[in-house]
Amino acid sequence: MAYDRYIAICQPLMYHSVMTPQRVSLLVFISWFLPLYCMFMNTVTIYQAKLCGSHIHKLFCSNWLINKLACSTSIANIIIGYFNMAYYCCHFVFILWTYMYLVRICPTSSENRRKFMQTCVPHLVSLFNFGIAVLLDLMYMRFGSQDISQSLQNFMSIEFLLIPPLLNPLVYGLKLTKIKNRILSFIHEKKQSVMMM
Repeated sequence: MAYDRYIAICQPLMYHSVMTPQRVSLLVFISWFLPLYCMFMNTVTIYQAKLCGSHIHKLFCSNWLINKLACSTSIANIIIGYFNMAYYCCHFVFILWTYMYLVRICPTSSENRRKFMQTCVPHLVSLFNFGIAVLLDLMYMRFGSQDISQSLQNFMSIEFLLIPPLLNPLVYGLKLTKIKNRILSFIHEKKQSVMMM
């Protein structure tokens, strides 16, 4: 999506010649195939592991938690883990580079600035929202404390599944004038009722 926005804003006249159906199909295929491949390889390496325990301190199972239960870690599991980290780091750097370039280009024109604010800011907010939620989940999984109550542990384990889907409709919906006006009038009505009390 970042590459698509880059072409749409910076090279609008060339958009249809650059974003051909073949290129879009290739980008969609890569965006689906590589993560599925990464997850498949993780599953294959964990499938062969002998487990020395059976208790997982989370509502759901994940590769890292199963890996922690393994008696020994295989070289293949380590290599696959580093490949996955490298892939996702490169992916993140590419998205960051694309948006940094857009931020640098957009102030030159008010039309480009408007396009960027309308199309890219909601995507960036959603991306950072999801990224922070996943990062907090990974850090909790890796360094989490057992002193926390079970209810809070359960919430922290599923918050990356709850918060982004709840915020995304708001982020993308605020672009639509009718929704934005309705939300603002609702907030204004609440302020008026609080002030009257």
